Amino acid sequence: MRSERSWCKQGVQYFKQQEYEIIMEMSSQFPVKHLCDVLDINRSGFYKWKKRLEKPSDKLKTLVSNLILFKEYHSKYPSHGYRWLNAKIRLDTGLMVSDQYAHKLCKTAGIASVSKHYRYKKPGDPYRIYPNLLLTGLDITGPLQCVVSDMTAFHLKGSYYELTLFMDLWNNEILSYSLSSRKGDRMTYIHGLEGLIELKKKNPDLEMVLHTDQGSVYSSKSFNELLPLYNIVHSMSRAGTPTDNAAMEAINGWIKAEIFNDFHLTSNENITYEVEKYIRFFNEERPAYSLNYLTPKQYREYYAH
Repeated sequence: MRSERSWCKQGVQYFKQQEYEIIMEMSSQFPVKHLCDVLDINRSGFYKWKKRLEKPSDKLKTLVSNLILFKEYHSKYPSHGYRWLNAKIRLDTGLMVSDQYAHKLCKTAGIASVSKHYRYKKPGDPYRIYPNLLLTGLDITGPLQCVVSDMTAFHLKGSYYELTLFMDLWNNEILSYSLSSRKGDRMTYIHGLEGLIELKKKNPDLEMVLHTDQGSVYSSKSFNELLPLYNIVHSMSRAGTPTDNAAMEAINGWIKAEIFNDFHLTSNENITYEVEKYIRFFNEERPAYSLNYLTPKQYREYYAH
């Protein structure tokens, strides 16, 4: 052990810890002085270590408390890494620590995100194409000015579900959504749009841009004939270019990861309620990196004019 300690600079603290633990364990059988001599350990160093072990400092107590807190939040939200966990803990408890310190805690505790990356799917064949207004560099300064929409699909216990979302690009707030267990159900898009229109009615003079992919329902006459009636202008991604709607595509991946990993969705029985609960969490309790770790609701309340 002494030879290992002599050359392994990176492991000096680790090996000292091991040696102190050996002395502690064998001190009931042999004198501490003899054990320290054999292992070439300074007795005063051993006794200092033992005192710290028996009477931990406030700094060590705080470290242990923070480690326990981060492990607790990671067990609840395993999809996320140290920055998001730090923001969520700050939001819930008021604990203020730097991201560097949060990273140190997570590294010490072995905490890492378990989320997966989802591949993009090519959008469906277009019926009618609208220009991509996002490429014109829209100046989005407030809520309801630009809304993005997409459908994400997932399987649960052998059942297939489609979730259509309408999200405000200004603060990433999900304004409307619709869930269906039927594959290719066009009514999820229509019901989601109807929910968006109810919000738009409160601001009839505001021109809203609705950006979607070129899917068949988004391109259909029944979908698009509703938009001009409520001062909504349709914008579409280029064919086969999901990065034109990158914010919505990213949210789709996070939603599927969080619903299964963090909300532990395992049953079809209450799926409507569970999705509703998740959407409320997403809007009101989930800090977002793009919003400087505010929730969409907080961002709207702070910055909406």
